[in-house]
Amino acid sequence: MKAYKSFKYSELKSVAILLFIIVLIQACSSTKYIPDYQAIVKKVTIDSIDAKFEEEAYNYVQKDIRPSSSFSINVPLYNLFNTKDGRYKTTDIKPFGTPPAILDSTLVEISRTQIEKFLKGKGYFQAKVTSNIKIEDKKAEVNFKAQPGPASFIRNLSDSIFTPAVRTAYRNEKPKFTHLHEGMQYDSDSLSYEREQVYRVMKENGFYSFLRPFVNFDVIETRDVKNVDLRMNITNPPNGNHKQYTIGTTYMIIAPSPEGFPDSLRNYVNRDTTRGISFTDLSKRYRRNPILRYDFLKKGEGYDIRNENLTYDRLYELNIFKNVKIDYYNPDSTSNKVNPIILLTPQKVMSNRVEGEVPFNGGTVGFNLSNTYTNNNIFRGAERFEFQIKGGLQSRIGNGASPFKDIYQRDFSVSASITVPRLLIPFYKPTLGSNGMPHTTFSSSYIYALQQDVSVRNIFINSITYDWVETKSKLHSFTPLNFEYRFGNLDPSIDLNTVQNNLYYSTLLARKDLTLGMKYTYTLNADKLNQLRTFVYLRGGIDIAGNLLQAVSNFNNRKHNPNNFLDADSLERDYAKILGLPYNQYIRPELDIRYYKHLGGDRQFVARMNAGVAYAYGNSVFMPFEKRFFAGGSSGIRAWQARTIGPGNYNRATLASDTIRRAVFGLDQLGDLKIETNFEYRNIVFRKFFGGVLKGAAFVDAGNIWNLNADEGEEKMLKLSKLVQQLAIGTGVGLRYDVQYFVFRFDIGLKLKDPQFSGSDQWVIGKFLSGGRDFKNAYNATHGPDTYRFLQYNFGIGMPF
Repeated sequence: MKAYKSFKYSELKSVAILLFIIVLIQACSSTKYIPDYQAIVKKVTIDSIDAKFEEEAYNYVQKDIRPSSSFSINVPLYNLFNTKDGRYKTTDIKPFGTPPAILDSTLVEISRTQIEKFLKGKGYFQAKVTSNIKIEDKKAEVNFKAQPGPASFIRNLSDSIFTPAVRTAYRNEKPKFTHLHEGMQYDSDSLSYEREQVYRVMKENGFYSFLRPFVNFDVIETRDVKNVDLRMNITNPPNGNHKQYTIGTTYMIIAPSPEGFPDSLRNYVNRDTTRGISFTDLSKRYRRNPILRYDFLKKGEGYDIRNENLTYDRLYELNIFKNVKIDYYNPDSTSNKVNPIILLTPQKVMSNRVEGEVPFNGGTVGFNLSNTYTNNNIFRGAERFEFQIKGGLQSRIGNGASPFKDIYQRDFSVSASITVPRLLIPFYKPTLGSNGMPHTTFSSSYIYALQQDVSVRNIFINSITYDWVETKSKLHSFTPLNFEYRFGNLDPSIDLNTVQNNLYYSTLLARKDLTLGMKYTYTLNADKLNQLRTFVYLRGGIDIAGNLLQAVSNFNNRKHNPNNFLDADSLERDYAKILGLPYNQYIRPELDIRYYKHLGGDRQFVARMNAGVAYAYGNSVFMPFEKRFFAGGSSGIRAWQARTIGPGNYNRATLASDTIRRAVFGLDQLGDLKIETNFEYRNIVFRKFFGGVLKGAAFVDAGNIWNLNADEGEEKMLKLSKLVQQLAIGTGVGLRYDVQYFVFRFDIGLKLKDPQFSGSDQWVIGKFLSGGRDFKNAYNATHGPDTYRFLQYNFGIGMPF
């Protein structure tokens, strides 16, 4: 054991220092790996360009001659793994780092031409750009010098449109989108934007056959080089004016199998139509109405590309078709009707997925295994059925012991759900699906949770949930019915002292009750979470239970007061009951708000606050065990293991014995109020790393949980005058390995301030920097079997927030 500790604290530091020195040496010696006739580009500058265009102009410098940042370790890492015998490898290239920028005169000339073209597109029609290369000791500096000349401005703006209907549509919509106006500096990007918007407007107003090349611009020079006249032209097709089309009969055809369609469909198409739609299911697997509900191409309406895109999106979102194709045909060239043909290729609807995970933290390890069966078309109407069986265990680890030696928690669950792709409500309209697929979900689950030598809890949950999309950025979820029945039993072998010293927790764990309530959640900007931009994300929810049962109970004239016990010798409170069981009554709002700030490039800063309160009232004195909050964990205050902070200034040394501390581990550090804040800086470490991107993060977390019930102890209550003293603060760094669809995450959290201590002892960072061995030994002596860890390791999948 001593040898292990020696490696951990001394040899590990030596290895890290040695690796840093190696990388540093590699950074200083890139030029030795290239021949004498080559040079590495160390600097690229662009002179005499307006500051507002300088960054954009730099983007036209070819990437292969752009030097890396002076502080980047991508090139040193590439040198470390991709050099041999004093030269860069040409084969067996390892996916580490980025190669240095080797000077290439051809790429320099391409860059010069592109920068010059860029300046002319910004109105500097007489712009000239020259390049100059300076080489010394196989290191090159490239300078591009611009002579932009005078900028040209739009003097007169006009249009030439031959089809009257096109002219009317354009001029009606133009004020809503145009970037062009007289007096502005000429900008080719604004012209491209105008062309795209004209195309959009035409496709939204019935002009099915309209194409982008019909829109072009004439730039007319004037005597004054600083001014030009601009004319937009919308030309006609060769056969006459542009025509506006209406939708005729829609033919929707489903292929017989995932392999696709037969060579000819003519003999298979159903000629009978209902409400202007012919439906042919060659697979015989689908009902008509659930599919046609999301066809937005209606007979008699004008052609609108928005309805076409909407049909594409919703049919794909049904998750039963692997390919959706929409074509049109016009049986009569003189007619202004087009008949949509929607070809749908089904995908396999059944799947079985086995998943396993090993959640690991500094002090515990777990094993979870689940099997999920899915049928995406259980009732032939794109209804998704899921059945899952899941089991797991959690164990304390330490001192090299087997992870199966100290198992303190076992879980088992069975769940089933049916999700229907619509809102099953009386006033439902298909337009509710215009921004996203709505869903109605019926779910039922059973959960079995065993806390070793303490209790067994059984929970049955049944719910109905509606999910719908107001806009792409605004999501709603409403559960009008959430029914929960739970019953628990204390382990017959539990130590009497454990029960007497933890009466509050024992009461919660052994309680038999039911819950009838509703939930609502609103989410803003979830669609932007994977984008590098500046925005605010918000997720707010509320869980309310017991009010309806309270109203039913009030029909009984007898009044109940749960603050009173039934008799002096009983621990049972005077609860109102339904079906012989007390019911829970509470309100539980929670808010998660984040600010994402894009700092340029791949850099991002995130600030987050997660707060919630759980308040029991009426027929309840305490919150249900599962509804309480905890702090810490891989997505919270990452320097602490989950459920090991608080409440307030709570210290587990107050528990009577090691036996009790072991028994109630993970149960005694829950609260009714939670406030967590996180600040995280993110950037890319290596762009190429084993087929993915390796990103880094540095963070600071702070917060705690508190109780609202004074019966649990004054030190666990929130006191504004002692708020700072009750905060836990941690910091750390992390790595995120991004492989397109998955992000594997590893964080190391370091405790700075621990609220379980008092005074200056809360700043445990001082103990860590001074070695911390005496401090940890003293802690272990009074908190056994708990051990103190300054560092917390967190593994996870996906971003923490």
